[in-house]
Amino acid sequence: MSELSGRRIRVALMAGEASGDLLGAHLLAALKERLPRLEAFGIGGPRMQSAGMQSWYPMEWFAVRGYIEVIRSLPKLLRVRREFKRRLLADPPDLFIGIDAPDFNLDLEIALRAGGITTVQYVSPSIWGWRGERIHKIKRAVSKMLALFPFEPAIYERAGVPVAYVGHPLADDIPEFPDRNAAREQMRISPKQTVVAILPGSRQSEVREMGGLFIATARLVAEQIPNVHFLVPLVSRETRNIFEEAIYHQQAEGLPITILFGHAHVAMTAADAVLVASGTATLEAALLKRPMVISYKMPRISAWIMRRKAHLPYAGLPNILAGEFVVPELLQEDATAENLAQALCNQLQDKEVRKRLENRFLEIHRSLRQDTAMRAVEAILPLLNAVRTPVPVEAAPAGEGARA
Repeated sequence: MSELSGRRIRVALMAGEASGDLLGAHLLAALKERLPRLEAFGIGGPRMQSAGMQSWYPMEWFAVRGYIEVIRSLPKLLRVRREFKRRLLADPPDLFIGIDAPDFNLDLEIALRAGGITTVQYVSPSIWGWRGERIHKIKRAVSKMLALFPFEPAIYERAGVPVAYVGHPLADDIPEFPDRNAAREQMRISPKQTVVAILPGSRQSEVREMGGLFIATARLVAEQIPNVHFLVPLVSRETRNIFEEAIYHQQAEGLPITILFGHAHVAMTAADAVLVASGTATLEAALLKRPMVISYKMPRISAWIMRRKAHLPYAGLPNILAGEFVVPELLQEDATAENLAQALCNQLQDKEVRKRLENRFLEIHRSLRQDTAMRAVEAILPLLNAVRTPVPVEAAPAGEGARA
């Protein structure tokens, strides 16, 4: 790859939310070690921009989830994708890397690949969990799939899709044995105090949906657990304002709550248990070896559609990786303050369960620790030497339509 290091390499990337922004930043840093003349541009958040990428559109526009939410944002998303595709085809990069955001990226990748641009999808869509029919679209869309979880490559190999298992960068970043005492010192919390970390989500829509429920849960927990304190790490001023409004509406100003800007890992490390909205934060809690209760609520129509297409009985990443329910999941109609409080109190009071969870999470951590960014780079570099040739766009299988 020495000839590549002297070349000007242009890479376009697209990440649609905070977790993808983190993955992209790690990847860009590793790519730049091997490709000093790398130019990166596309769509990304503050971390990718700090790593040297020029973002053409605000990443926040793409942080929508669920059918109803996507429909509301569809006109803008379709317009941006058309503009993005036009710009890339008019001045083709050496490589396009779509980071997660499959509903946006897969159709874009099909068009780019047909135009002769090599495409990489970094993070497999959860075809093992729901909407498994997307494997046909993925085969048409990607030159290579970079998979984060060890059970994913076999699915792609059976379908004839080039794939590389690269592990998860969070497993590289988070120590196997987090220092709980140091985290408590940083938070100025006594080692004897009971602490619950509350993570209602990174999107504004999630905090609106989950904030009041989690505050009501905290009130019930405080009635049962003496000397409890709640840490709430939030990602932005907007989400903080939404959460503080929920505290006011719940008349919970007297609860012992500390709201933080960021510091989610410190808050979870310091905690005895975590109440967390389903998403990447559940994996972070598992890697930090914290007992947790997973919850999520979305509009009923979105939930109904997703349940009809689901293949697994669980939604949280710790349970998916374990292949069984190792932590409670309380979703939709089961997500009541009473249910969540009872599940949290059970986690806080059962030392044997906590010990078993720590051991299970350590196994998961070690399976995901793969020096992800460098493995991803090793999978990507050979593609930069490939000759650009358009890939014919086959007809989509019946029932498979384009989505934003």
